[in-house]
Order: sequence, then structure tokens, then C-alpha cells
Amino acid sequence: MTDVPAEIVEEMQELCRSIPGLETRYRLLDKIGEGTFSSVYKAEDVTGMATSSFSSHYWVKEKKYVALKRIYVTSSPQRIYNELNLLYMLCGSSRVAPLCDAIRFQDQVIAVLPWYPHEEFRNFYRDLPIKGIKKYMFELLQALSFVHSKGIIHRDIKPTNFLYNPQLGRGVLVDFGLAEMEQARSKEFKVSKDLRSVENYCPCVNYESDSSTLSQQPTTPRQIAKNTTHAASHGAVGSMIVDLTKGYPKYETRRNKRANRAGTRGFRAPEVLMKCSQQSTKIDIWSVGVILLSFLSRRFPMFQSLDDTDSLLELCCVFGWKKIKNCATLHGLGFEVTDLEGISENGFQGGLSDYIRQLLQAEVKAGTFSEYSVAFETFDYLSHNSSGKNITPPVQGTAFDDVTEYRIKKYHEEVWSDHYWCLQVLDQCFVLDSHKRSTADELLSSTFFSELVDSDCTEENDEDDVLIIDSP
Repeated sequence: MTDVPAEIVEEMQELCRSIPGLETRYRLLDKIGEGTFSSVYKAEDVTGMATSSFSSHYWVKEKKYVALKRIYVTSSPQRIYNELNLLYMLCGSSRVAPLCDAIRFQDQVIAVLPWYPHEEFRNFYRDLPIKGIKKYMFELLQALSFVHSKGIIHRDIKPTNFLYNPQLGRGVLVDFGLAEMEQARSKEFKVSKDLRSVENYCPCVNYESDSSTLSQQPTTPRQIAKNTTHAASHGAVGSMIVDLTKGYPKYETRRNKRANRAGTRGFRAPEVLMKCSQQSTKIDIWSVGVILLSFLSRRFPMFQSLDDTDSLLELCCVFGWKKIKNCATLHGLGFEVTDLEGISENGFQGGLSDYIRQLLQAEVKAGTFSEYSVAFETFDYLSHNSSGKNITPPVQGTAFDDVTEYRIKKYHEEVWSDHYWCLQVLDQCFVLDSHKRSTADELLSSTFFSELVDSDCTEENDEDDVLIIDSP
């Protein structure tokens, strides 16, 4: 264990002492990660049982290693059980890290997973070309498609939880410590009932989700009350919306609105920030959009606010306060923004494309990109597109004396086409109304990923078994 700090060596030795029999099965090599609820160590599988049983999950044929995830005893027993159970359920995809083994001794729990040779996101997000971005997003969405098909919300999608190898073009989703099963949406609330007193109720559950819902929502309590009365007289779903004009008593004793806010700041979807109790797998799709936005703008982290209020203001800067206000109405909330510099009613006039272009323009002006940076491909495309010119100049039927010239022109056409469809995917991820936000499968059907779709995309469940060992 050369080059391993002495304190890490001592920590690993302490772990082996605290769990009898651990070192006879796994030889700890290094500490590779630490989080709020766990520490992760790279180890050699001494017996070869874990690595041989899950050999299809390893990316390289060379010596295979495992990752030992030591779950802290401060985690609740239910949380530990939930994570292990979900990992067990998700052993059928090569893009999701499987549970190879689990060891328990008294209150110590260790989950054993494959070790993946990956690169830190910070080391490649500024240099990955559009084709590389496409492959990264394809791998991530394939993983989420499998996870969501099981009715599971990951709840913490971010680069550190998706291990990716740019050279191999392979990625794997990890860390299900915050994941949970998606709850069925209840539509059994009665109109005559005071819906404000119903625990876990959110007006978005019974909200009419047609093509014009979000843009046509009333923005004042009086309008909401009027629409509610009108909808009730016609037996419409909209009658379920809470009448906000009644307000609350001054000394309200009922519980405040609560919802699961698990996740990482900067990656939380609007419905999480607004404490919607009926959250779905769509919150993972929003987080995917944040990662894609970081790729295109070559900026990470993208959103950095410390609390939910500031996070909503960040979204206002991009999308405009009017859309955020309408989104708040969807969840039965009021939202007002006045006289704040940098926040307009409609956000960036050119939408997300214009936002990305201005971010890149600032870096180009500051000279932070190298002369051959792939970021210039995105910047050139967005600059050309904002000028109103045709974004995809045709190449067909054109004769070139110089083959190199033809290849360069063809390359630029493909790059521009990829950017066009990539931005479509980005827009689909950032739909504020989660009911209309695309699923992972819908995103995978985008033209952006058409060249990557093949017979290997649909994976059959593996027949891997998990070996559970309880030390005496």
C-alpha cells in the first residue's frame, strides 16, 4: 500500500479489526471516497467470488477490484435496509452498479460493489466534444430508464454519482442511499373537503395537464378562486385546486407543507424546491438537464445557492419570474419577485440557447478557453443560430476537389445538427411542469441519440445472485 497516507492505512486496519473475517475475503488497498453517510474503499477480492459472479459488469479484462462501501452506524436501520434492498432490485443492468456482496457484524454494514476505472467529471467536462456529450448522456439515460422502470427515484443525480470513463465511453450509476420507491399519485380527494388540511396533498396531483396548462394558469388568488368555482360547477379536475383566497388563521397550528428534499443543492427540481409531496421520477430528469447544461456551457457547478429561496431566484434569472410564478401556482403556492436586479419577467429572450451563448461569450472574452477548445463549436453554432441564418447548410450534391475540405464541411454539418438536437433534449429536461417533462425513455427516442441506438440498448435481466454473509 505504497503512496497511501498513514492515516488512511490506519483507518482501513481499524475497519478490518472491527469486522471479523473481512480481511480474509477482501484486501483493502485505498480509500476512494467519503460522504455524509458512508466511506468507500478500493479492495481486492481475495476469494474471487464477488468479481466472478458479476464479471459482466466489469469494463476491463485486467485484474478486477471491488468497492467496499462502509455505511455509517449513524444511518437509520431502515435507511440501510432501503439502500441494500434497492441495490438488490437493480442488479439487471450493466449501467447500474450491482450489489455483489453484503457483510454485517453487529451494527457495522458493508456493501460490496464493482470498482469502476472512471475519470472525475471536473477533469473532462470542459473538453468533451458534442459526440462525447451524446455518449455520456446516452449512458446516463439508459441507467435511469432501467431504474425508473422499477418505480425507483434515485433522488441524487449528479456527476459524482455517475461514474464515467471517457476513453471507454461507459458509465454506471451509483449511490442509492437517498433513493426511494415512487408513490402512486392519489386522486381520491373530495371537492367538499378542506384540502389544505389533507396531509401530503399538492394541487398538482389533480391539475389538468394539457398542452396549455402552465402558460394559462391564473396568477392571483381571486383568479384562482374564480376558476375553482367555475371548474367545480362543471365537474372538472381543476376543481381540486385549493382556494388560496381563504388564507390561514393568524395562529395556525396545523403542520406546514412538508416534502422530501433529499438531493444536492443545484440539482433539485422546482417541485422539490416547492415542497411538492407528489414527487416522481421526473425530478431525476431535471438533474440530468443540469448536467447537460454544465457540459454545453462548460461551467460547473452551474447553480450554487445555499437554500431553496435563492435556488428559485437562480431559476428566475434563467427562465424568468413569470414562469416560476406559474409553476408555484401549480403547487398551490404564491410567489412574488419585485425590483431584483438581473431578474426579468421572461428570462433570456432566446431561451436556454441564448443563456448558454452568453455564458460562453463571457469566457471567450476572458480568454479562458484554449485556442482549440471544443467549446468554440458550441459557441460558433449558437452565435450563428442567433443571427437568424440557416443552422444546417446542405452538403448533398456538392462536388469538392479537395477531399479534406469536404470532410471538414461534413464534420461541421454533423456538429451543428448534433447541437440542434442536443438543445431539444435540454429543453425537454427543463420543463417546469413535471407532468409534461419527458421521461428517460422519451429522451432516448430523440434524434440526438439515434446513431447510438442498437440491439444492445435493451438489456435482459442478469441472473446474478447476491451473497449475504453475517459474521457471528
